[in-house]
Amino acid sequence: MAFKVKSKKSGKMYHLHTKEVELAAGRKQRIYYFAGEANEFAIDALPEGYEVIENERTGLPMLRKKK
Repeated sequence: MAFKVKSKKSGKMYHLHTKEVELAAGRKQRIYYFAGEANEFAIDALPEGYEVIENERTGLPMLRKKK
């Protein structure tokens, strides 16, 4: 079951995903993103040390490191 969060502004449900991408210099980096539908990249829990915030203007969820 994918980790999901409901937007306070729109009421839409978003699922957390992660993927390993290769940057221009050849370095690999893990990215996290929210999408409306869960797919094979969906993950079950928040990564350690991160929290979910919501963009006040758009209502889209985002991850940030805990302060």
